[in-house]
Amino acid sequence: MSAALEVTVGSLRLKNPVIAAAAEHMIDAAGVRAAIAAGAGAVVVKSTNESEAAKEQLRRAEYLALDADWRPVPWGPAAPRDVTLATRSGLAPQPFDAWLEQTVALDRLARAHDALLVPSLILADLDAALGLARRVEQAGLRLLEFNIGTPYASQAAKGAVSTELLPGRVAEIVGRLRAAVSLPLWIKITGQSERVPELAAAAFGAGAQSVVMAGRLLGLVPDLDSHEPMLGTSLGIGGYWNLPLTCHWLALSRARLGPGAPLIGINGARDGQDVARMMLAGASAVGLASAVMLRGYGVLPDSVAQLERYLAGKGMTAAALIGRAADRRRSFAEMPPLGEHWREFIPPTGIDGATGE
Repeated sequence: MSAALEVTVGSLRLKNPVIAAAAEHMIDAAGVRAAIAAGAGAVVVKSTNESEAAKEQLRRAEYLALDADWRPVPWGPAAPRDVTLATRSGLAPQPFDAWLEQTVALDRLARAHDALLVPSLILADLDAALGLARRVEQAGLRLLEFNIGTPYASQAAKGAVSTELLPGRVAEIVGRLRAAVSLPLWIKITGQSERVPELAAAAFGAGAQSVVMAGRLLGLVPDLDSHEPMLGTSLGIGGYWNLPLTCHWLALSRARLGPGAPLIGINGARDGQDVARMMLAGASAVGLASAVMLRGYGVLPDSVAQLERYLAGKGMTAAALIGRAADRRRSFAEMPPLGEHWREFIPPTGIDGATGE
């Protein structure tokens, strides 16, 4: 693997910026091993916490792939590229002791492959989370992702997970976590907010080494035949169409925080070109989860190879790519006047030969 792919996220070096992000395929050890062997720069294990309700939620989980006409399509590699995923998810089902033992063993394997193994906790009760974080550190793991941006908090059992929307609350949570452990902290925040840069700033100000942005959105898809919501309820919604939203938040956060605050992009990337797009918007590394869960672990080496070819064609390193588009972004008011250019985009007034009057 080319040295041109290397990036840093704070104090941590990644051999490449492709992250195998957490989802159901990262629950069992076999899935994590497959992601490590596939060559991802970092691999995030499925999140856990102390809540039995959050574990029980996995037993109620469902997964749906939808085409561009919102029709269900078979789950698998043959699904169209413009697929949307709608899911109800849950947390890792193992007891915490078993989860931690498995994670420690997988970290040893990751080190042998020059990969970063990332344990992930998700907030329910803060005091309990601090105790779990201390145990992660005591076990010798190298960093901690702390997810405070799940889309499901309003729909899950009370106290199972958390969606934090207030910068002051983010600062409080991260500050207490920073006081409890010395590990590098990656804080994953929600995309269900107009204040994503403010949430990121609060996390960095309280001691985060990186911020992962942004969690999926809640949505509802009505079924035209049954008149029921698909899968019966509101769902976590993700797909290729979310990439511009993620890039927007990355660029705005970089503008607010500066290039010294490393960001990790997630939600909307399908391949190595999408990784490059998020990096141009300001990400130091990019997570792929749904694409791998839908199409298999081959997505990871393919994405690394595609990114490597892109960089070679540009004569650039991955590190040099970070933020180039974000730093050239201008406001609407800074764009040049174009007269009545807008008229070129109005459709004809007639309909099937009618006058349109």
